[in-house]
Amino acid sequence: MLSVIVPVRDGEAFIADALASLARNARPDFEFILVDDGSVDGTGAIVEDAAVPGLSVIRHLTPVGLADARNAGLAAASGRYVAFLDGDDWLAPGYLAELVAAIDALGCDFVRADHVQVEDRKRVVHRAPWARRGVVLDPRSAILPAEVKTMVDYPYAWAGIYRRSLRDLLHFPGSLHTAEDRPWIWRLHREAATFAVVSLAGVFYRRLVSGSLTQVGDERQLHFFDAFDLVFKDLEPEYLGKAVRNFCALLAHHLELADRFTPDLRARFTERGAAMVRGLPADLVAESVARMSVEREEVLRALVPELPGRSLRLRRDREELT
Repeated sequence: MLSVIVPVRDGEAFIADALASLARNARPDFEFILVDDGSVDGTGAIVEDAAVPGLSVIRHLTPVGLADARNAGLAAASGRYVAFLDGDDWLAPGYLAELVAAIDALGCDFVRADHVQVEDRKRVVHRAPWARRGVVLDPRSAILPAEVKTMVDYPYAWAGIYRRSLRDLLHFPGSLHTAEDRPWIWRLHREAATFAVVSLAGVFYRRLVSGSLTQVGDERQLHFFDAFDLVFKDLEPEYLGKAVRNFCALLAHHLELADRFTPDLRARFTERGAAMVRGLPADLVAESVARMSVEREEVLRALVPELPGRSLRLRRDREELT
């Protein structure tokens, strides 16, 4: 009934926790597909010793990246439903059964859920940014409004369950080695028929893990721009403002962390960022910048000095005071 896809590369520090959590969720109709994406540490030995019912392993001698590792798992999946788990995260006992029960009861194409963010000993529940719970909706209705967080701002593939009959909509752009979830979530919400959000928080997501794609500062970070090229491609005009705001906010975030880049990579990142901002509709960029924090606005103005938007910010601030 359910296929859970677990991509991992050099995950010896955490993969045992992920496997143990799968064992605590096992059922005869659940299969767990672990994709070892070219690990050169002790990951393989830990996986071989694991006693997890329903576990099968796909091994890549040469790494293909997170997107294609997930795609390899999708190609091998046989369940009615699909879920994802990253190799450095883990699941609460019984969580997968609850997810299956939710999508069975709702009968929709996919269900999104909350998650628990983990930093050392700290645990914080992060709710999916949609207030209506347990109701079947049109996924397109959860893209807007542009000025607040919506479901396309919550791209985590592992925070939900999906009908395998969605087929190509579940595939990730294999050309991307980071930010692959951004065009993925946009396409899912633009093209799937039905979805729902439920109040389950059974995925424990480790943040600030050394070596994770959120922490590395190599050339893979340039794929952020390729990801948004895919988001903007053939995008309906009604969603363009949301996508521009989404891109500008994330660009400012990346620039705030640019000290992790080498000088050469930082120069290439800023050059490409400036070119992409200048290629977007100026009025939508202005509106996006006007709604940012002052700190993020300054970051983007340092990148593109001629950036419009300061007068809009002043007007907005005056309106909020009256």
